[in-house]
Amino acid sequence: QLQLVESGGGLVQPGGSLRLSCAASGIIVSIYAMGWYRQAPGKQRELVAGISSGGNTNYADSVKGRFTISRDSAKNTVSLQMNSLKPEDTAVYYCKAKKMWGTMDDYWGQGTQVTVSS
Repeated sequence: QLQLVESGGGLVQPGGSLRLSCAASGIIVSIYAMGWYRQAPGKQRELVAGISSGGNTNYADSVKGRFTISRDSAKNTVSLQMNSLKPEDTAVYYCKAKKMWGTMDDYWGQGTQVTVSS
């Protein structure tokens, strides 16, 4: 059964750091395009960072230089290291796996809340 489970969210002060993790089962993260998205209240879900099966990464302009996406093939996980957090980073963060062949399906995790506040 395919499942993506995010963890690592929480409350952090501005300037602080958090590390989100997405544990995958039923898929192999190294052959899917993986991404982290976020959705703030009243806003559309947006891409934060992505990593291709080839290891190429891309980031939203708003997080470049602060966030880093990485993949651990041995643990079958994808992580998002978030540094220098700002209040505007507050959102529910979701992990997504995209199948890059055949039906091109998308798979989502349930999300984890990140709140940046003093």
